[in-house]
This record gives sequence, structure tokens and C-alpha cells, in this order.
Amino acid sequence: MNFKSITFFVVFLSCLLVSKAEKVEVVVEGATSIAQTDEDFICVTLDWWPTNKCDYDQCPWGQAGLFNLDLKNKILEKAVKAFHPLRIRVGGSLQDQVVYNVRNNIENCQPFQKQDKGFLFGFSIGCLDMKRWDELNEFFNQTRAKVTFGLNALIGRKESETEKTLWVGDWYSHNARDLMSYTISKGYTIDSYELGNELCGVGVSARIEAKQYAKDMATLKNLVKEMYPNPKTQPKILGPGGFYDKKWFDTFLDASGHDVIDGVTHHIYNLGPGNNPDVVRRVQDPFFLTQIAQTFKDVSNAIVKFAPWSGAWVSESGGAYNSGGQLVSYTFAFGFWYLDQLGMTSVYNHKVYCRQALTGGNYALLNTTTFVPNPDYYGALLWHRVMGSKVLSVTHKGSPYLRVYSHCAKKEPGVSFVFINLSKNTSFEIDLFHDLNLNGGIPNFEFKGHKKREEYHLTPKDGNILSSIVLLNGTPLELSDSLEIPELKPKLVDGLKPISIAAHSIAFVTIRDFNAPACS
Repeated sequence: MNFKSITFFVVFLSCLLVSKAEKVEVVVEGATSIAQTDEDFICVTLDWWPTNKCDYDQCPWGQAGLFNLDLKNKILEKAVKAFHPLRIRVGGSLQDQVVYNVRNNIENCQPFQKQDKGFLFGFSIGCLDMKRWDELNEFFNQTRAKVTFGLNALIGRKESETEKTLWVGDWYSHNARDLMSYTISKGYTIDSYELGNELCGVGVSARIEAKQYAKDMATLKNLVKEMYPNPKTQPKILGPGGFYDKKWFDTFLDASGHDVIDGVTHHIYNLGPGNNPDVVRRVQDPFFLTQIAQTFKDVSNAIVKFAPWSGAWVSESGGAYNSGGQLVSYTFAFGFWYLDQLGMTSVYNHKVYCRQALTGGNYALLNTTTFVPNPDYYGALLWHRVMGSKVLSVTHKGSPYLRVYSHCAKKEPGVSFVFINLSKNTSFEIDLFHDLNLNGGIPNFEFKGHKKREEYHLTPKDGNILSSIVLLNGTPLELSDSLEIPELKPKLVDGLKPISIAAHSIAFVTIRDFNAPACS
């Protein structure tokens, strides 16, 4: 074999390896839905962390905390408005150290100050004055956000003298009452109140016993009923907002009483610490990603057993704790984890999924300094726009590196899919089958569309999954000269052709003539 022949063979073999395509039959059960999310499933957190919140020799929060955030920034405003509406959770680790200066009776009302000892998380009590509360609500009103406010659940309690990190005593609700009274008097709308942050189970820096927390939730429910007597405008009650612990959750839900809690909230940080070099591998590992499914199922089962009138929420999820993965959380690669989480939680009947954070930390949807959207922002926005609330069962027997989720399309007829290709080298060609059997058996027929499909293919710049620049159908998503969020236009594809999913890519696909009875 001469040199030219060898060179050709090597190039040909390389092309085969890079472009290797696997045919996959994806089966959709369209007769009935298997779960349902809230219409506004996508949620983000605005956190209290100050500028000097640092992890692993990094201080990635900048001016993104609630006391410092530039609420007049036009990119920030437009990024939130694009969701129409976006759920925003006001809360985080320091919420149980926030007091509300409604009556102007707190001397030296200041934001958090760094402390060496004697306070949770190394910061002092932070004081929210009503001027800042007014500014925040002006922003929420301007952007039409749906607001969940995290209340301080430790106020009035004291740390146990015999058990470390355990806080005892009843919740002191008077400061929350003052804030609600002021909020109502100003005409500000709150969608829901969540009591405490990461105080369940063994807690993080503090914890409350399950029966005591149930008692406090009843106090909050009665307070909300009193302050908001109209059931149509009454904010929902959420909790406990921490990591799932079966014994603690079961005890709390069993003791909480009928119709007290509206949303059972829990947190997810399953990728380990932010400085873990294994994060980039984990977000591409289908076996690792699937491990967390049991938690979602367990939370849903607990709700069915003890509180069927409520719903499951992930009220905070940043993947990697301590401000996110240093080199991963703001890149294209993190979208593999994030969108898979959205799909998995929707299958397990979660109503809302709240990402940490809108801005601040390495895991923010918007760059902490410039507010320019990171790749996951566009994935969240596309999910919000194309994935409806009814969840369909979808399966395939192909590679585990292909993740597929399906919902009824949002607002218009049809079915929407999200395809997540975790494989670096393998692309997939998808043939759809529509299973209308209610009692199992072979799928009824292969689906061939006659209308053009709407396809949104997300890929990283230069094929580098650690890039912070994402391409939509081959075009970089960038702000316009007037700082507008780019329009997300689909590629229209012949409905008779297979769906092609490139290696290391994410695709949203809507098929308008896929007539699933569940979506009628």
C-alpha cells in the first residue's frame, strides 16, 4: 500500500469515527400522559450571597446578590422578560439570617458582614430595608416575574444546648407578618412563600426537627390565610426546601395536616463540590445522571402517600455545590446535566424546577459580570417555549448516551421532544413510533409526518463542549447591537426524514401533526 493510499485510508477511517451514525427507534405512548408540570415549570433563584462569598480561592458572586444586584441593567431585564413569565425564587443559604426592617425599628440596618465565628456560613445577620424591597418588586413587576419568597425560618429560635446544629423553639412569625402587610399595602404580588432553606434532615449549617417544622408550616398557612383572605390570590405555601431524607420528609408530611402545604420542595446538588475535576465526566455519563432518579421518585411517592393535594418542586438545583463547577457550570457541557434534570423531574411529576442561579456563582444562567446569557439560558428558554405541561412516556432500546423526553407541545397542537446526545463520537438517526395501545404490545405504527418539523439544534462553538458560546442551527446565539435577546428560530425539516441528532448536541423538536390523544 503506497503513501497516498495509507493517507486516504486514515482520513476515511477518521471520518467514519467522527460521523458514525446509529439508527434508533423511539417509541412515544401518546394515548395518555404520565405526569404534568406547572405551565411555568422553569424557575431561577436570586440569592443573598454577598460579594465576599468565596470558594476554592474564587469569589464568583460579584455584585449578583440581592443587596447588590443592578436591577436597572437592560440585559438582565430583557433576559427575564423573554420568558413571559419567569419564576424567580428569592432565597438561598442566607435567607434564615435575613430580617425585614418594615417598622424602621432596626438600628444600623445593614447587609451581611463577614464574620469569623458565631454566625451561620460565616456571615452576620442581614437587614432588608423597605427601599430595597420596593426596588426588587419594581423589577419583578417590570419583568412580569412570578415570585417565590423564602422566609427566615430560624427567627425566634435558639440553638440547642445539647445537640449541635439543632435549633429549637417555635418560629416567630411577627417579622414575616410585617413584611406581608407591607407587601400587600404596596400591591406587590407574591406567588408563594417558602419557609427556611436546607433545615431538614441533618441540615447544612442548621436543622429543625420534622414535627416542629410541621407545626411552623401550619402557623405560616394560618398567617397567609389571614393576610390573604381571597383564596384566588392567596400565595402557595412551600417547604421544606432542603435535601431529601425519607424519615424526616415522611414524618413532616404526616404531621403537617391536610391542605397545609401546597408544594413539597427539595434541593439537588448531585455532582459533588465545585472543585471536583470529575464534574465534566459526570455530566456526560448516563449511568451517573440516572442515579438521582430514585430521589425524584421517592419524593413523588411520599407526596402521593402523605400529601396528595400538593406537588413536588425542586426549589434549588445547581448541580455542583459551593457556587458551581469552576470550569464546567457556565459551559455548553452543563446543559447535558441541566436539561436531563428538567426531563427527569417532569417524568416524576415535579411541578417546578428552580435553577441556582439566574446570575451569581459559576452555575448562573447569566454571566455574573456582564449578564450576557450562558448556554443553559437558551436551553431553559427553549424548554419554556416548546415543552408543554403534559408529559408523555417515551422509550428506546438504543444507546444510553441518547436521552429523550417528550411533552405535548406548548400552546399549539402536536408533540415536542428534547434529545440529549451525551456521546462525543456517535450521532443518531431517529425514527419515531406512535404507540396507542393501552394494554401494552407492539407499537401501532411508525410515524411519518406530512408537515415540516420545527427543529432547534444546539451545539457548542468549534465542537468544544467547554465553550461558553452556543450555536442554534449552526448560528452563534449572541445579543444584538441593541442588547436584545436573539430570536430563537427553528429549522423547518421534511417530516418524512429521520430526525438527525449530532454528537455532543441537544435538540428540541416539535411535530405539529403528531396527533397524540393525550394532547387533544
